[in-house]
This record gives sequence, C-alpha cells and structure tokens, in this order.
Amino acid sequence: MALSMSRRLLLSFRSSSSFGWCGSQYIRSQVFHSFDALDGYVPGDSFFALEFSTLNKSGLPFFARRGLSTSILTPASGEAAFPSNLLSKKAVFTPDRTPGLYQDLVIPVTNFHNEDKGLMILAGDVFDVPIRKDIVHRVVRWQLAKRQQGTHSTKTISEVSGTGRKPWKQKGSGRARHGTLRGPQFRHGATMHGPKPRSHAIKLQKKVRRLGLKIALSARAAEGKLMVFEDLVVPTHKTKNIVKYVEQMENTKKLLLVDGGPIDEKLKLATQNLHYANVLPSIGLNVYSILLHDTLVMSRDAVNRIVERMHTPINR
Repeated sequence: MALSMSRRLLLSFRSSSSFGWCGSQYIRSQVFHSFDALDGYVPGDSFFALEFSTLNKSGLPFFARRGLSTSILTPASGEAAFPSNLLSKKAVFTPDRTPGLYQDLVIPVTNFHNEDKGLMILAGDVFDVPIRKDIVHRVVRWQLAKRQQGTHSTKTISEVSGTGRKPWKQKGSGRARHGTLRGPQFRHGATMHGPKPRSHAIKLQKKVRRLGLKIALSARAAEGKLMVFEDLVVPTHKTKNIVKYVEQMENTKKLLLVDGGPIDEKLKLATQNLHYANVLPSIGLNVYSILLHDTLVMSRDAVNRIVERMHTPINR
C-alpha cells in the first residue's frame, strides 16, 4: 500500500504544474527525469524531500520547491525517540487539583521574613467554592453603586436666583413672549430634569454577597495568590521594609494585607505611602478590594475570623 501511495503521489507531481513555471525546457525535463529515477524508490519510516533549485540568467535562485511523501507508522517505527526539534518548547501547566470541589486546603504559614510557621487548614466551603463570574459581577456592581455619594444637585426654576417679574409686556414688543428670566432657555437660568441628591444603592441578598466573597477568596487560592502569615507585625514603621518584603514575593504587583483586628500602627505608617500596598481589617474585607490586588496576604487571625463570619447564620 505504501508503494502504491508513493507512486501515485509521484505521478500526480509529474502531471501537475504546481511546482511553478520554469523558463528553460531543458531544466524542466531534467526535473521530471529526476522523478523517473525515483519511481522505484519507496521510503521506509522517515520523510523524504526533493529540493530543486535553478538559476536564472543573473545567477540568482528563483525556483525552489520541496515535495514530501507520507509514511506509514508501524509499531517498530515508534520505538525510536521522537525528534526533539519537533517538540513544543512551551511548558504545559497541569493543575494539582480541580478547584471548586469544596475540599479543605492545606497551606503553609509564613511571615515577612519567609520563615516556616507550620501549616493551616482552610475551610473548603469558604476557600474552594466553584467560580462564578456572574455572582462576582453582581456583588461588585452592588458595591460600586452603594458607595456613590449621590450629592449631585441642580437648581430648578423655583430655586434659581433672579427676579420673578415679567421681563416685557406680552404683545407689541416684537419679541418672544416670556413670563420670567429664570427659565432654562436663559443664561443663569434653571436646569430642567437635572439630578437631585439621591441614593444609588441597589438591593442584593445577603447570601449572594457572602457567596461573592467566598468566590473571590477561592479564586485567589486557586491561582496560588493567597498567602497566610502568622501575623502582620513589622519591626519598624519604615516604608523600605515593606518594599523589600514585596520585592521578595514572586509576580506581585499589588498587595492587600488583611489583619484580624485593628491594624498595627507601624504597618499602617509603613504602607500608607505605597500605591501598590494596602491594609484592611478582616471586617472590611470585600470582593472589590480583592479583585483590585493580585496578591492577598492574610494573617492567621484574619482567616479564622473570616471563616467564622462565613459560617454565621444569616439573620432574616
């Protein structure tokens, strides 16, 4: 079968003009004679190639073509090593686990000095829930709408400053009839249907808000961007210490530090001048802040408080 396929391919190459046009009849006949010489040759387990190159009057190559034939793979042919130049150089990442299965996670505990402080088990129903972008979108939209001040205000015709008398008589002046100069068509006049102070907040169920926070924490844990520290105590209030700690972390652009109770004053002073490092207490942890930072660092106390808060029944 391999012999018939190779001969069929050679015959098709002989009768086809896909190799391009060659200006010399002698060169074209030489090319086809080379095919006649190979009619009885059948390749084994490898590819064979025919390369043609001719020269024009100026001596520059203008015709080059390569024809490849198929080969039959047999069990014997697969014993040799696969050519390394055909293998992909790109590393293939295979996750160690499938996220979103509500499995408890074991994560190492460290500190700013990268010292080993043991292990900690993260609750699967908080740090390993299925990722749902629609829930995250709803929670972020709720957060951004709720934090709007809504203090925008414009003056209506009864609030704008100006006289209330009729500017000119109704008829006889030749001008358009008007009853006041405080109308919206006049300069310094009123604004019709303008914004007034109001609340932009929208309603969202508490269980959806809680689920959004779980999804955000699970996403950071699945990406390997969740770190647990024994505590967030820093020796001094110097900013250079935090800069050095962040440089030691791999692939960290923005860092969010979450502590259990009130923020340490030294840590607050050390991070307040860095635009890529922010500090929050556990009670203030929210979905939008997690999404704004690519790395989340939580103290052991903060993890315990978050898990306790997520397990607390919702008051209805």
